[in-house]
Amino acid sequence: QVQLVESGGGLVQPGGSLRLSCAASRSIFSINVMGWYRQAAGKEREWVAMVTRSENGYYADSVKGRFTIYRENAKDTVYLQMNSLKPEDTAVYYCYANQNGMEYWGRGTLVTVSS
Repeated sequence: QVQLVESGGGLVQPGGSLRLSCAASRSIFSINVMGWYRQAAGKEREWVAMVTRSENGYYADSVKGRFTIYRENAKDTVYLQMNSLKPEDTAVYYCYANQNGMEYWGRGTLVTVSS
C-alpha cells in the first residue's frame, strides 16, 4: 500500500515555472512506474508524464520540451518541473504510482496559469 501526497500547485503567469512534488509514504526504490496525470475543468483526465524505476522519462506531446519528470528515491519523492507554462496547462495534477500492476493515486494539486 502506497499513499501519495502532491504539493506545489498554485497560480502562475503564462511563461512562468512551477515545480510539483509527490511524496510517497514508503520507499519508491522498488516502484516500477511513477508519474503525473492532469484533469482540466470539463475535460477527461489525461496522462502527462511518467518515469520508470530505471529513470527513463516519457512525456505527452503537449508538454514535451517544457516539463521534466524526475524521481529522488532517497527522498521518496517524484517531481514535475513545469516551464513555459501556458493557460491550457491549467488543471488539477495527480500523482500516480504503479507497482506490479497495482495503481495508487494522490488527491491532486491545482495549477492555474493565468494573467
